[in-house]
Amino acid sequence: MLDVLTVVTAVAALLLAAWCGWAAYRDQPTKDWHFIGMAVVTLLALVQLVVGIVQLARGEKPEQGTTIFVAYLLGSFACVPAAGFLSLGERTRWGSVTVAASGVVLAVLEVRLFDIWGG
Repeated sequence: MLDVLTVVTAVAALLLAAWCGWAAYRDQPTKDWHFIGMAVVTLLALVQLVVGIVQLARGEKPEQGTTIFVAYLLGSFACVPAAGFLSLGERTRWGSVTVAASGVVLAVLEVRLFDIWGG
């Protein structure tokens, strides 16, 4: 795995969490600019997914097993978009809370991916 990409993705996810958490604190639903932030974080997770699959295809192996690594890669990619879709259905502050929580979850998944790979 690319350590820099993992750190950048985790930091971006935490920034998204703080941003949406602030919106929830102000009793606001997710707005268009929040979805732009979610798209950026999702793009970073997609890049990490592709890099991880390419490394596996080249024969590199994670220390803690390929299956768990791929499961975490897929989960980290799906985390923020799933919360974004949920926030569309919940147009209150709780939609923002959902996205904020997904940012924290993604940051934790990034740390776990780093550990699984052998970092």
